[in-house]
Amino acid sequence: MAFKRSAGILLHPTSLPGPYGIGTLGKHAFAFIDFLASAGISLWQILPLGPTGYGDSPYQSLSAFAGNPYLIDPETLCEEGLISRDLLETSIKRNNGAVDFGRLFQEKNHLLDEAWKQFNRNGSSAAKLAFEEFSLRNASWLDDFSLFMAIKDSLNHRSWINWPEALKTRDAKTLEEFSRSHEDRVQRHKFVQFLFFQQWNRVKAYANEAGIRIIGDIPIFVALDSADTWAHPELFQLDEHHAPIKVAGVPPDYFTATGQLWGNPLYDWEANRLRDYSWWIARMESTLAMVDILRIDHFRGFESYWAVPAGETTAVNGRWEPGPGRELFDTIEANLGPLPIIAEDLGFVTKEVHELRDSLGFPGMRILQFAFEKEGENIDYPHTYVRNSVVYTGTHDNDTCRGWLDHASADARARALRYLGTEAETFSWDMIRTAWASCADLAVAPMQDFLNLGSESRMNFPGKTGGYWTWRMADNSLSPELAENIRMLGKTFFRV
Repeated sequence: MAFKRSAGILLHPTSLPGPYGIGTLGKHAFAFIDFLASAGISLWQILPLGPTGYGDSPYQSLSAFAGNPYLIDPETLCEEGLISRDLLETSIKRNNGAVDFGRLFQEKNHLLDEAWKQFNRNGSSAAKLAFEEFSLRNASWLDDFSLFMAIKDSLNHRSWINWPEALKTRDAKTLEEFSRSHEDRVQRHKFVQFLFFQQWNRVKAYANEAGIRIIGDIPIFVALDSADTWAHPELFQLDEHHAPIKVAGVPPDYFTATGQLWGNPLYDWEANRLRDYSWWIARMESTLAMVDILRIDHFRGFESYWAVPAGETTAVNGRWEPGPGRELFDTIEANLGPLPIIAEDLGFVTKEVHELRDSLGFPGMRILQFAFEKEGENIDYPHTYVRNSVVYTGTHDNDTCRGWLDHASADARARALRYLGTEAETFSWDMIRTAWASCADLAVAPMQDFLNLGSESRMNFPGKTGGYWTWRMADNSLSPELAENIRMLGKTFFRV
């Protein structure tokens, strides 16, 4: 699918400002959309919206279908009569620029528990009917997810791999007994998803009405500790005890000398093929109902993926194994129609991966920071781009542009400043300007680069765990002057 020349800003909703310890789907999300519209930006790129578990990474979600309860806006709940004004005020705290996920886990769950109790006591018949219809409409994933979460709650949030055998292997009688004895908790998790999708759908509708499309993100792999692997073990490379045989990662690359050991279970692609890729069709349909364009993370894994024997401590001893190739996407498109997809084709990419991407018509990605990392020609220099591509100054996995310049080698720094014809003081904006000036149909930059922030505002560092995914934008960041500067840049390079 061809994309019109346009520009976008990358900002995950958790990074929005506001007084509730994390960005939410409340008034600050709507204000950000207003800012994008005033800045002439027509694309809002986000990270995966699923519920996060240990490590807080949106790429290791507890479900490929569910939404993140942390994003539910408390003020909206108060306006709808689901929590009291007093409880709302206990949620208010100063935005110090970072999410405290540990504290949020306790406080947000308490707030949502209260909302569920209030809904049961005083919810209107219309609201209860809407909840019932939502539950029925999404039963194909919601039933398993809500049961999965209720069991986790009862077992101190342990991974399902360490559950009692009957629960782990989904013994029908055991699950029926658990569901009956924990019905309220199961329903509570369904209700939380009802709240999330109510709020998210309002945000998306508001963005679309303003002419802004949302670029979502779909990781190729799912987390081991997820409702997906627990409910569908037959689709993954698991042994008779449901433990992974091999796990996902990537070989040594730009980011890490020993590769990245992600630990996700790998798909049994033959088992998926025999089921006509029905799980994948459902996943793509569900995600495309939430966003307008999909960035597929680690696209190269559909051509071949790095399989590491379970138990390895690094990704070095893996090997390439064949993916499903074009057959998967042809099957999905036959069911869902043309796919608005961006292929994340970074890292070690072969001509076979490029051929798969190009045969499907998907634009690939170019990272401007990568252009200057090593001497000589490479595809990340703007003068090498093709129109059917997306240029980023950097992504959630990169340092900010200012941070990159601060930590770059002397040679890389000199190459960058020479190519851009700039000085260090304006480097972030000149990186954006260079990306916007390129021939790539889509140009995107993280919000941190528009704000000229340093490494302290980096979202993630691949291969490192703990301390990331927490950055939040300051409350007073979105000024009319900034919007006007962005709009003029877009007009100059025909991206408005």
